[in-house]
Amino acid sequence: MARILLVDDEPNVRLFYSAALADEGHDVVEASSWAEALRFLEAEPLDLVVLDIRLGSQSGLELLQQIASHPARIPVIILTAYASFQDDYTTWLAESYILKSSDPTEFLTEVHRVLDRRSGRSVNISFQPRSTLSDVPLP
Repeated sequence: MARILLVDDEPNVRLFYSAALADEGHDVVEASSWAEALRFLEAEPLDLVVLDIRLGSQSGLELLQQIASHPARIPVIILTAYASFQDDYTTWLAESYILKSSDPTEFLTEVHRVLDRRSGRSVNISFQPRSTLSDVPLP
């Protein structure tokens, strides 16, 4: 399936979401810091980055800006505990903004939507609460 970089400074969060992604057949690499994430981004081909906003004393939004400006155009899903950052225009650089939950269903659905969109496959999901007009195919 896909090679996914999961960036979060909390080991238990990384373990939970990494296991959920691995159960779906994805190859997951984990980074606990901004610097570690940059090393993976520079060294390995990736299909998706899952990024927390707060990485200890570092900002995931700054990392998001760097990823968005990279020529590889790797899609990013923000996965955070903070709903308040949704209004920060920097988060609009990400494909999606998901709140952390003990149920990974919404997260996994969004991962598959983003990956399918990137690969050009059509997405067959009956209900998408986060769909926008840009998700509607033009005739």
